Amino acid sequence: MRKTNLLIGLLFLYTSLWGQDPWKITVSDVRTDNYYGVTVGNGMLGIVSSPEPLRTNNVVLAGSYDKYGRGRVSNFLNGFNMLNGSISIDGNRINRNNISGFTQTLDMKKATFTSHFTYADKADITCSYLALRQLPYCAMMVVEVEPKADITIAAVNTQETPDAFRDGRMFYNEINRRHAAIKLLTTQAKSPTGRLTVCASSAFMFPEKAGEEPRVTHTTHNSNSHQTSFSRKLRKGETYRFCIVGSTLTSAHHPDPMNETERLTVFACLEGYDRLMARHLSLWDDLWSSDIIIDGDAQAQQDIHNMIYHLYSFVREGSELSISPMGLSGLGYNGHVFWDADTWIFPALLMLKPQLAKSMIEYRYNRLQAAKENAFEHGFSGAMFPWESADSGFEETPVWALAGTFEHHITGCVAMAAWNYYRVTQDKTWLREKGYPILKATADFWLSRVEKDADGSTCHIRNVVAADEWAENVDDNAFTNGVAKLNLTAASQAAALLGEPATPAWDETAEKIVVLTFPDGVTREHSRYDGANIKQADANLLAYPLGLITDPHQIEKDLAYYETKVPEKNTPAMTQAIFSLLYSRLGNADKAAHFFKDAYILNLNPPFRVIAETKGGTNPYFITGAGGVLQAVMMGFGGLTITDGGITQEKQGVLPPHWKALTLKGIGPKAMVYSRKR
Repeated sequence: MRKTNLLIGLLFLYTSLWGQDPWKITVSDVRTDNYYGVTVGNGMLGIVSSPEPLRTNNVVLAGSYDKYGRGRVSNFLNGFNMLNGSISIDGNRINRNNISGFTQTLDMKKATFTSHFTYADKADITCSYLALRQLPYCAMMVVEVEPKADITIAAVNTQETPDAFRDGRMFYNEINRRHAAIKLLTTQAKSPTGRLTVCASSAFMFPEKAGEEPRVTHTTHNSNSHQTSFSRKLRKGETYRFCIVGSTLTSAHHPDPMNETERLTVFACLEGYDRLMARHLSLWDDLWSSDIIIDGDAQAQQDIHNMIYHLYSFVREGSELSISPMGLSGLGYNGHVFWDADTWIFPALLMLKPQLAKSMIEYRYNRLQAAKENAFEHGFSGAMFPWESADSGFEETPVWALAGTFEHHITGCVAMAAWNYYRVTQDKTWLREKGYPILKATADFWLSRVEKDADGSTCHIRNVVAADEWAENVDDNAFTNGVAKLNLTAASQAAALLGEPATPAWDETAEKIVVLTFPDGVTREHSRYDGANIKQADANLLAYPLGLITDPHQIEKDLAYYETKVPEKNTPAMTQAIFSLLYSRLGNADKAAHFFKDAYILNLNPPFRVIAETKGGTNPYFITGAGGVLQAVMMGFGGLTITDGGITQEKQGVLPPHWKALTLKGIGPKAMVYSRKR
């Protein structure tokens, strides 16, 4: 513990002196050997940055899966990089070795990523790109060249078919009108098994009037790539701006992806730069109307903005899609949806932007029938949600991972999210049409899943993988039993609200499900638990988010016991966030501040402070951890609580000692403002 405190203290002191801008992270030492890209996203597209000028690393399109590679299960697809570009000046192609003053900036308020550099004594160049918020399948790159001498520039937009794709086809199409000329670079391919058709289209967008723009040429170098290019002479001091707009779709999103991809690119081109930027910025302003403002800790403010920014970037209103542990930052965890979405990410979004959270719970509702079939396969009633879910809603966990067969608490996590969505929004129509069907089917699952003692006085849930995943095939896991109890009582409450006939066994069974304790009263993680190290919070979750343990002395006793059982390495970030939240509610500001920093500071990777799953980990961006930290801030330091009547702010919850004030802005469906001062 002392070593951890010292490391966190030193790193915190260092980071407090660096990167103080609340909205921008600027990097001047852009290295290729220690670079973890940051994502710009619009909830459907995720575009990951590259340390190379005028490049993006990879593009991820939400909802795009195919069975290939690891585990014989569905995997996220790396999509076409339609913003792939290069530029030459006077015949010399720009690269890392012939530029100076190379900086990169993530602007979280505007959701743009910008690189700036100088080429010799000839030009300053700025390149920005963004996933357009108003157009879910479209992105734009903006290049500005400021000549220091008379020069000739040549720009190239290249589309390469990803290696895993097959049956690639390349197209070039010119659309000429009196008022516009659009040259479309389009590629179509099949996903690795041929299940999906994947398409991308892009075009240059020029500032000149129709007929005056540079001449665009199309070339095909090999069977795997083709490109468009143009050249233009520039005079000294004549700043020139051009754009690349691109769109990508699959047959999972549209029945005619190639034509629709080209239509969307044409639409973006004819909207034009000014209209595209204005609408994008306006929508991000709307998103940032819900914010967390910290007075007294500039680095924490920037980090919290970074977390909120990624939440907003990875989820989209109306998409009816949920979120994987790594969001749209890459292919981590195959892009599958776990309890991370329902338990760790969803509550933070529910506070900040209920309309975004709604997409996540509707993702579950739309796969309720698959969950019922999953229960049937395992000999149970009701609905049993899969541990790993993708597009179909059936189990997608690799066979070697026992969680896919036994980590049944996920079903209660889905129910908890549905119940909390209703409690926050008070939307009884939604509860009747979608929430209650989830609650009823999941409650019926638990009725068939529990096992009664011979005398019927107690109920047990046996043979599960715990929330602490190092505990496999154990009986009476604390969190599993606790979330089942919550699920059953929530179904009963929802039935009463709607005037539906509740199943009497729901409440009866909830009362009888055991929660084990040690002789000294500490909550026992499971029936065989004897004090071994744990992977992540489990028994402590009965205090939050379940709210089943409310006595402060019991909460403190459980914290004191389990906070020493979590190793420093190879454990996920959200555990310490729960410790911080609970200590804040208990009034222990020092421990709350310690675990707040311990939850993420040592998980940060350069150069943009992206969160990895574990301390020293290399798999960012771990949006699950960010969701846990945001809950620690809002529900811990800020004292927010979800009640049957909506969101309230309790007196419990203290700020870290060095924070002066905390303001939670735009919270819940009524966009309320809550504040707390030292």
